[in-house]
Amino acid sequence: MPTTSPADRALSRRILAAGLGLGLLCELVFDGRAFGINVAFATAGLLAAAWLLRRSDRAPDPLDAWLPVSALILALLVAVRGDPFLALLDSLVALACCGASAAAFSGLAVTRRTASVIALMGAWVMGTAVADPFRAVIEGGPAPSSQPRRLPDGVAAVVRGLVVAIPLAVIFAVLFASADPVFGRALGTVLGFRIDLGELPGRVLFVVATGWLAAGLVSVSARGIPAFEGASLGAASRTALTPDTRVLGLPEALVILVAVDLVIAIFVGLQFAYLFGGRAANGMAYADYARRGFFELVAAACLSSVIVIVLESTVVRRSLAYLVGLIALVALTGIVLASAALRLRLYQDAYGWTEIRLYVLAAIVTIGLGLAAMAALVLADRSRWIPHTLAVLGICSLVALNLVAPAAFVASQNVARVIDPSLVPPDGHAGLDTEYLAVLPDDAIPVLVEALPRLPTEVADELTPILQARHIDLRADPSYASGFAWNLGRERARSALDALFP
Repeated sequence: MPTTSPADRALSRRILAAGLGLGLLCELVFDGRAFGINVAFATAGLLAAAWLLRRSDRAPDPLDAWLPVSALILALLVAVRGDPFLALLDSLVALACCGASAAAFSGLAVTRRTASVIALMGAWVMGTAVADPFRAVIEGGPAPSSQPRRLPDGVAAVVRGLVVAIPLAVIFAVLFASADPVFGRALGTVLGFRIDLGELPGRVLFVVATGWLAAGLVSVSARGIPAFEGASLGAASRTALTPDTRVLGLPEALVILVAVDLVIAIFVGLQFAYLFGGRAANGMAYADYARRGFFELVAAACLSSVIVIVLESTVVRRSLAYLVGLIALVALTGIVLASAALRLRLYQDAYGWTEIRLYVLAAIVTIGLGLAAMAALVLADRSRWIPHTLAVLGICSLVALNLVAPAAFVASQNVARVIDPSLVPPDGHAGLDTEYLAVLPDDAIPVLVEALPRLPTEVADELTPILQARHIDLRADPSYASGFAWNLGRERARSALDALFP
């Protein structure tokens, strides 16, 4: 069995200490609290620990500096928008950026790698986050000694007695505190915190679980990923993929492109004849024909983008015919996106906005920008950067959605349609769906409160009880009380409702 060096033992102990500290931090900021500024505290703590324990023999790649910055920005946005779905997206992407940052802090280039290598690195990071703390626990144990020190007999007896007595005393204190509130309050006064047997196991489990995963991520920064240590920065930054990944012959690629381009071209031709030309189809009114299918068209555009990425990653060689077919696919897909955008606008004009329709619009814009970037990278023979570009565009789109505040945007647009019916086409619907407004996140509350005096009486009468119920929830829910749960969108909603219901 190989012996553990003092340096490795010290590093393992620092990793475990960092994990324990981060677990306690998460318990402090998240216990029974809603998402808010606590996500930024936890993210900053994790990044700080990973940076402080990073390897000293390899400097991080400057091109990876955007990873921790993105993690912090997204974590801070959780405290800005009172929208649970956006908070979930922000938190998940921030966590992914933290994992990538840990790998980058270890001195491994991340951004310069190919998409397939980054995916493998991500799998290694997730595995390390779960498994490496075992290694730290084993290595961090006491060093074996051929001549162990002996305590004096009296001191040794006291130590042995304390080892048994302290756990027993803690167990009895917890039991008595749970059984007798007077004893519990007295113990809380002495110790400075309340002990509750019902909460203690869950709290300990949460600290251990979060601390374990945090220690794993910190370990990535401190030890690196051995499977990728052999790849030099020059090898990682090659513009061409390695030859063994090129498995698709040029004739097969051309067949795929011709078939896909032909189907999309037929569809695009019909769009110019009917949708863009404003003609009815098969006895169907133009409005009914145009206000449908945008979800399917966005899915088709996503599939086309995947085809471009896969072909560029696997085709053995490129020819002029192949490039023409590939650029034609990108251009035709752009027209499909234009069709989806027009259909979405016509549907939105008729029936108003919802959050899902806004997310679809954001997807259309993001994919459109991605297609333009794809065309440029394909022509420049830099296709390996397509996944990286799409990832950056995705993060930028998520930040843009946070800045727009989907719930507030949807509420303002739909309220405007009720206040000014001229914004609605003759065959559209100008009513306000109060049931839908009741489930909108808190970002919509200030908009609704401000518009309440201008709404028709019957609509205002339906909306007022909904706002009043949300006001009661915001004041009574204990998960919002702590400063760690502070959220700008929620606080703005609370202030608006306090002014409406003093």
